[in-house]
Amino acid sequence: MLFQKIKPFLYLGIFYLAISFILRIVFVFHPITTADFGFLDLLQIMMVGILNDILVFIITCPFLALYFLFLSDSKYQKPYGYIILGLLCLLFLYILLIPDNIFKQYGGSVAEIAMAFIGLKIIVFSLILFLPEKRVKIRNSMYFLTIFLYVLLIIFNAVSEYFFYNEFGLRYNFIAVDYLIYTNEVIGNIMESYPVVPLFLAIFALAVVFTVYIYKKTKTELLNLPNIKQKIILLGSFCILVAISILGLSFTTKLKSDNVFEEEIQANGLPKFYWAFTHNELDYFQFYPQINQQVAENTFLSQYAQPVLKRNIQPGKPELKKNVVLISIESLSADFMAHYGNTQKITPFLDSLADKSLMFTNLYATGNRTVRGLEALTLCIPPTAGESIIKRENNKNKFTTGSVFKSKGYDVKFLYGGYSYFDNMKDFYEGNGYTIVDRNNFKPDEISFANVWGVADEDMAKKAIQTMNAEAKSGRPFFNHWMTVSNHRPFTYPNGKIDIPGDAKSREGGVKYTDYSLRKFFEMAKKQDWYANTVFVIIADHCASSAGDTELPMDKYKIPAMIFSEGFIQPQKFTQTMSQIDVMPTLLGLLNFNYQTKFLGQDVFSKEFQPKAYVATYEDLGLIKDNYLTLIAPVKKIKQYVLTQQKNNLTPEFNLYYDEKYVKGNLQNKKLIEQTISAYQSTSYWLKKNQLNR
Repeated sequence: MLFQKIKPFLYLGIFYLAISFILRIVFVFHPITTADFGFLDLLQIMMVGILNDILVFIITCPFLALYFLFLSDSKYQKPYGYIILGLLCLLFLYILLIPDNIFKQYGGSVAEIAMAFIGLKIIVFSLILFLPEKRVKIRNSMYFLTIFLYVLLIIFNAVSEYFFYNEFGLRYNFIAVDYLIYTNEVIGNIMESYPVVPLFLAIFALAVVFTVYIYKKTKTELLNLPNIKQKIILLGSFCILVAISILGLSFTTKLKSDNVFEEEIQANGLPKFYWAFTHNELDYFQFYPQINQQVAENTFLSQYAQPVLKRNIQPGKPELKKNVVLISIESLSADFMAHYGNTQKITPFLDSLADKSLMFTNLYATGNRTVRGLEALTLCIPPTAGESIIKRENNKNKFTTGSVFKSKGYDVKFLYGGYSYFDNMKDFYEGNGYTIVDRNNFKPDEISFANVWGVADEDMAKKAIQTMNAEAKSGRPFFNHWMTVSNHRPFTYPNGKIDIPGDAKSREGGVKYTDYSLRKFFEMAKKQDWYANTVFVIIADHCASSAGDTELPMDKYKIPAMIFSEGFIQPQKFTQTMSQIDVMPTLLGLLNFNYQTKFLGQDVFSKEFQPKAYVATYEDLGLIKDNYLTLIAPVKKIKQYVLTQQKNNLTPEFNLYYDEKYVKGNLQNKKLIEQTISAYQSTSYWLKKNQLNR
């Protein structure tokens, strides 16, 4: 009886092993595989590969196991069937009618997906409940669909692994994770590169054929469902197998070889995908163009007065121990501001503040995620391939903005209206000496509005004032880094604050409410004793969107930034090209700080400053310099574009838009290519060797 009940797992498992074995054979004889394998090598590859596949299949079976676990006739009996159906209907109505339900707070299509799933569940459950004579047919149909989805995913994964290997000569890595993040761009590339319709029709047809075969061989097992005792035995056995498989994979995935192809072919793609997803790194030295390491470091460090990594900054003027408040604003593209041509009047306060500040008009974000912006402002280094350092394991004890202020006796804090465990911010900032003030520090009566991302920016502004007042009483100067949250999907905020309703879920509303909250913050700050001795840095973390016609569209990386301090910072506009990583070194220069630095950004007012900016996605790494955009990417790709500002009514310093004209290989600026490689190779090397630690 028990053996019969695992027949679906056996048939699916054999199918998965067969597909994986064929894929491995294809990889061995693929033209990209330049290694020669002897008989013993091939035997090892196949044996280790089969073992990996068995362990992976067991781990991927929980969904099928749960499906069988919940198959039951008793739940359709009175009154249980009606109670379950009623609960499902209530859940559906909750999602449909409650404006601020948990699914809608996540934004995007989460609520619609949840409604579709629950709605389908209601329909199927109702059919089985009210048509008992059709129960077997309906259950068989759902079983066929379940098997079909498993078979389809097995085939689709094999095809995906083939195309990935065909391009990179490797199993899945962080680039595959990146493909999930940039879905629109990737789908567009696939549509242009492969015969998608015939390919998908073939995959679908194969999935149907194998599903029909497995279904016919196993459908009789649904006629007599296992009882509770049998289900417990099956579930217990399955849990033991999963535990053994996880333990086994922890060993087999660590098997290394001197031959990269041998190591990759014997591996299974899914554990490698999981590892890439959790480790967030893309090895520069495996995928990107390189030059001699010493040449790279010398080239990169030549931009500094002292051409070494650890340098002394000695302004020769008395240090100014002013309080510093760094406000990084969520998703504030430059084109939201009137200065850059926006006519919607959604940033009236920031536009007015910019005219009273040192405004950086030609500044570029290093990336397109919040953690990338926080990394740039905290570590002041170029971005590196893969995920931000904030989300990596080796993210502590770095040389940071906070560590410089702390060395000067400052109270150092990171302020965030949400729960700072999100995006690993808590781990990163606490691991680098910051004190955290986040949603956990709020009392219920201090929250007027909150959504899934955190308390409203206005509430955080009040908490920030409260925090700074307490710090001022200690007699020590303070450095506080506040990250806003309201300008983020679902763009909800308290009603009655601005002329766009808080439940309109409008991007413009999110921007305008953030602007409103910052106005309230400054109105409160002006009333405090510490205000006159405080410098405020206001800068976006990244743009609202990064999609464009090229890999790195210029207008999707330009962000507003300004330094404001009444009576200290004289209003002016700095118009040269600069990077997000230059902002804090520039501020420290304005304060005449005497310190040892490992920052790779520059004080833009130093005589050595070279106008440039670093911009990146998860895999494309770019340098903007001398009207060129130079880009390096896997697999050792190099591209270059000449940048020409488009003509419009804006003055050059506020014109966001550039034509990017591709430069062919023989006409490329080789010096800029060397500088691009040097910057990213050196940064990656120093991070790998922990040379950017304190």
